[in-house]
Amino acid sequence: MTSNRPYLLRAVHEWICDNGLTPYIVVDAARPGLQVPPQAVSDGRVVLNLAPRAVARLEIGNDAISFMARFGGVSHAVNVPIAAVQAIYARENGQGMLLAEDAAGAAPPVQSPDMAPAKPSAPSLQAVPASGQDASVSDEGGTGGHGDEPDKPRPKGKPSLHVVK
Repeated sequence: MTSNRPYLLRAVHEWICDNGLTPYIVVDAARPGLQVPPQAVSDGRVVLNLAPRAVARLEIGNDAISFMARFGGVSHAVNVPIAAVQAIYARENGQGMLLAEDAAGAAPPVQSPDMAPAKPSAPSLQAVPASGQDASVSDEGGTGGHGDEPDKPRPKGKPSLHVVK
C-alpha cells in the first residue's frame, strides 16, 4: 500500500481551511530534499503557514508539498518532502494531527529474533477525556509526568502545539 501521510495532510489541511482557520505545518529541517530559506529554520524545525492567502501554487502531492511563499518580503520556492512533515495544526486553536515517523506505509516491519529491537521513533498519543475545559495532550498517565501529583486545572488562554521527542 502507498503511504497515508499525503492523504492525511490533504484532508486535515482542507478541514482547517474549511473552518476558516490557518493551517501550519511543522517540518524537520534535517531531512534531505527540504527547500526553504535558511532564515526560516529554527531549532532544527521549520513552521510554515499553508493558508491560501499566504502561499501561491500550493500542491500537496504524494511525495512533497510545494508552493511559493514570501520570507522577509522576498518570494521563494518551497519544497517539503512529505516524510519531513511532523505535524499539521490550526494556528488559532492548536487542533490538528501529529504524524508518526512510521506512518509511511502499512504495518511496521516484523523483526526477526536476531535483530536488535527498534527504538521508538515518535511519541505515543492517548485520548484525553472531554470536559468543559480545553484539553491538551499529555504524556502517559495524564499528570504531566509527576505521577503522585493530583490533576490540576488546565490554564486558560491560547492553546499551543508542542512536539515532544
